[in-house]
Amino acid sequence: MDKRFPEVAEHLLLIERELRALGWWSNTPPSDEALSSGEPFCVDSLEFEQWLQWIFLPRMKHILENDLPLPSASGILEMAEMVYATRQRETQPLQHLLAQFDRLIAATR
Repeated sequence: MDKRFPEVAEHLLLIERELRALGWWSNTPPSDEALSSGEPFCVDSLEFEQWLQWIFLPRMKHILENDLPLPSASGILEMAEMVYATRQRETQPLQHLLAQFDRLIAATR
């Protein structure tokens, strides 16, 4: 098991908690069509926070639960900075968590 797994798991929970605090957590999933977009971050079919909830978090949880290799790089913060450029104050805690996640993924195993 990768020694980063416990910290990655903690960050996933913190990201979920922040999405809930922002009121961006949904109990209703997007359509299967929206979830199956071939575009990066599903930009053509999902809001970024939907992508975090319905694509990113489940994929990362699957990796952890099945002891699969973590990605070799992560650029989620860059996307968040673009998406939330006009909402920096509101999204600062979320962006901070995503920055920490990116650094954690880039860290040496």
